[in-house]
Amino acid sequence: MKLLVANRGEIARRVIRTAHRMDIATVAVYSHADAGALHVREAGQACALGGNASSETYLRIDKLLAAAQACGADAVHPGYGFLSENAAFAQAVIDAGLMWVGPPPEAIRILGSKSSAKMLAQQRGVPCLPGYQGEDQSDQRLVAEAARIGYPVMVKAAAGGGGRGMRLVAQAADLPAALHSARSESQSAFGSGELLLERALLAPRHVEVQVFADSHGHCIHLGERDCSVQRRHQKIIEETPSPAVDAAMRERMGRCAVELAQAAGYVGAGTVEFLVEGGEFFLMEMNTRLQVEHPVTEAVTGLDLVEWQLRVARGEPLPLAQHELRFEGHAIEVRLCAEDETFAPHTGTVRRFEAPAGVRFDHAIYAGLEVSPHYDSMLGKLVAHAPTRMEAIARLASALDQAILLGLPTNRRLLAACLRHPVFVAGQALIPFLHEHGSALRAQLQAEESAVVQAAAVSAFLPQGPAQALAVSFNRPLRVRHRNVLVAVDLREAEVRELSRSLSVREGNRFHIQQGRIDLFLEDATFDPPSGSPGSAGANELRAPFNGKVIAVKAEAGATVAKGDPLVILESMKLEHSIAATRSGVVRTIHVQPGQQAATSQVLVTLEAAP
Repeated sequence: MKLLVANRGEIARRVIRTAHRMDIATVAVYSHADAGALHVREAGQACALGGNASSETYLRIDKLLAAAQACGADAVHPGYGFLSENAAFAQAVIDAGLMWVGPPPEAIRILGSKSSAKMLAQQRGVPCLPGYQGEDQSDQRLVAEAARIGYPVMVKAAAGGGGRGMRLVAQAADLPAALHSARSESQSAFGSGELLLERALLAPRHVEVQVFADSHGHCIHLGERDCSVQRRHQKIIEETPSPAVDAAMRERMGRCAVELAQAAGYVGAGTVEFLVEGGEFFLMEMNTRLQVEHPVTEAVTGLDLVEWQLRVARGEPLPLAQHELRFEGHAIEVRLCAEDETFAPHTGTVRRFEAPAGVRFDHAIYAGLEVSPHYDSMLGKLVAHAPTRMEAIARLASALDQAILLGLPTNRRLLAACLRHPVFVAGQALIPFLHEHGSALRAQLQAEESAVVQAAAVSAFLPQGPAQALAVSFNRPLRVRHRNVLVAVDLREAEVRELSRSLSVREGNRFHIQQGRIDLFLEDATFDPPSGSPGSAGANELRAPFNGKVIAVKAEAGATVAKGDPLVILESMKLEHSIAATRSGVVRTIHVQPGQQAATSQVLVTLEAAP
């Protein structure tokens, strides 16, 4: 058997690792941007797809099948993401005479659409929220249905997942704009602009159930995962068991999940997702693939779910029955992403990387890795397993503190702060957790940074070594910019002892420093012109915070805008982001146009003071 893994990065590495343990030969595929990636190096063979964007590489069925034929592969594993929930891809693989490691195409069609999955669930008595999932997709019909359901409502893309094409709408006046942006994002991500509406629960938990079925009529569940801590409707912390699910609810949810899977003729690994409020649960959707967070289930069951996928695809029965499963301890996973604490994605080069000990770390990171704007911002996931929940939290937070990743912003510190937050520790984190506590967490992180700016600047700007090597007569005035604030550094008063605890990398006049467990970015501003001088235009320029494709330009030359007005829409790492005016003024010049690729720090719009 030779297995082509139709995916990239840590996802492909995860599948390749199990395949090699099972003595299965592997084939990796890659874009130009991924030519040096770890999954390419670790596979037995590798085949170039050409191009960079997902639409011309990992989403091209014809190229993937051509790669399988060229490399002599006789099976295809889609991983998770990309084409893993694409029924047409599954069918094309089967039609090409290859083994498809996934559910039957018809099951993907039924369950891959939230609309048809919900209709099937209702037929089988699985609890669902009131909503609308109809063929009439006109704004007029959706507005009328939202009024019938009652606000707040959730707008959702019928296809795909990952929080894309999802908008919470609190009042009728906001619905038209939400429909437009959700359709646009859904069309871009999934090739379908179909939407559905549901009554919104404002403070639920997100709890999902892992199911597994074989081709012999057996279907079981492997417990639940609580995925309530999210940003942009995307999970960043997942754990099992859920702090809110007791044995009785687990049995009811598991029974409903298995019922839905069997009703669709399911085979393979899948996840049925629910919203939980009080003692009730309601179906969200079913993901017809393995999930990013499957390692926490593997940790508490001791199973390899990729191995199960491969065995089921070969026609073998499930290795265990429901009553034979054993769950031990508590497992928590966090998703390490290339983004700042405001959840804005960032591209760049990893300059230094050291993985922490004591946890499972699924990733594809190495020093020199170029994180591009073409794919998702997730770099990997860290998983801690311990006898108790408190031990798992402590172990995972400590691992995040120890991890070293320099060169671009990550959410490493935010994740550790979330784990240590008293609401999370108490098991009370609901979906609005970051909405309610994010500002305070960000303020906490920024205060920690500000407290070490002096010592960090010394460690970055002066040669590291014994304290006596510092020239105390160093007279050059030193100014650094930290979060757009100028800080004068007093070299004589700085704490020299901090030098031994600092790590830093430099690009141009910008430093990324890890001071203990704290990350911060500093710029050498010593020779910058004073604010307001001819050489200082930053306050009048709206710059791209990250690499991205310009989707729309809302600004008009000569128009007066207020602080917070959206001026440019950028797409980066598969998400749309509104770039807003940082001050009030008049639009003087627009420097970009739709379809253009914008680089980090590129000027998008220039403003001038209103007359």
